[in-house]
Amino acid sequence: MEVKTNLSEMRTKRGLGAAALARRIGVSRQTVYAIEAGDYVPNTIVSLKLAQVLDTTVEEIFELQPEHKQEEQTIEVALMGDAEAMKPGQPVRLCPVDKRVVAVAPEIGGWGLPAADAVLVDQPRLGKRPPLGRVRLLGDKWKTSARILLAGCDPGVSILAQSLAAQGCELVVCYENSSRALELLRDGMVHVAGSHLLDKSTGKIELAPLTKMFPRGTVAVFSYAMWEEGLVTAPGNPKHIAGISDLTRKGVRFTNREQGAGCRRLLDSSLQKARIAPEQIRGYDRITVGHLAAARLVRDGEVDCCISTRVVAQAMSLDFIPLAEKPYHLLVRRTHLNLAPVQTLLETLGRAAFRREVEAHTGYNMRGAGERLA
Repeated sequence: MEVKTNLSEMRTKRGLGAAALARRIGVSRQTVYAIEAGDYVPNTIVSLKLAQVLDTTVEEIFELQPEHKQEEQTIEVALMGDAEAMKPGQPVRLCPVDKRVVAVAPEIGGWGLPAADAVLVDQPRLGKRPPLGRVRLLGDKWKTSARILLAGCDPGVSILAQSLAAQGCELVVCYENSSRALELLRDGMVHVAGSHLLDKSTGKIELAPLTKMFPRGTVAVFSYAMWEEGLVTAPGNPKHIAGISDLTRKGVRFTNREQGAGCRRLLDSSLQKARIAPEQIRGYDRITVGHLAAARLVRDGEVDCCISTRVVAQAMSLDFIPLAEKPYHLLVRRTHLNLAPVQTLLETLGRAAFRREVEAHTGYNMRGAGERLA
């Protein structure tokens, strides 16, 4: 069955503006317009609030109608992530970004399979940029929901996703390092990119390098968080690692991060300052992609140390030696700023309750979250 909405007619009949209705039910004006356009169906709480404000029933606002039969069960998509490792049967999440549909392989965690919108039906075509693939659809929820795609390396983004879900918006996340996230935004593959905009020489926020990737005035930059990066060791720090120089000691096993990762840049700059050659570290050439994956190797005893964030160390009950505090930013193409879920995301960043929740869970400094820098 499909859902038809009568919200626009009922709101107009009662002489209630979209902005006024949005304030009374606790969502953005863009969200009201998205409901009226049929772009997504709100959750139970929002539906009940609508019925209460409009003095009617949920059934009067929304009607079930027979679903139109879908003749085409497969579509072509742009693949994000490690397309070379994808095989037929790979589950993916889907998100429309402008004129293309982007597919992201979901992170597998816990004991259950992750949610998916489709499965890959053939080998990815790697000669294309981006790589392309054909997927078999598992439904059409990805078409009608208010969904946006974010690329970034923040493990705590799940808190943002939960907050947006409660407001009827869905955040699809592709975990990529800071440099790769900017490239994906440049290539039109995502709505939002998370990155560290930091000048290595001054340690201050530097926006000028963005002009090398984006035409001037095409990208908006927002503050998100300040977080700590440092050395992550086993509980009790059995190898007594206190700083970068200890990574050169005999018997200390290390795993590095991939090129483009903020932690990799922190390590390389720290080695340069300490005049330590990379080959002096056992494991400098051992690459692990992602904060969580690197910390898991420490937790499982495969290595003695990695560089990651304090929140990852806390989540896995590992020891942490801070090395630096870094700002993390969210970048959005200005053409996407008026999208209803993007507006909801930005409004959420500015809410004191959301900031307190993130700080309590992660230890991040969220004082400037949502502030527009450019």
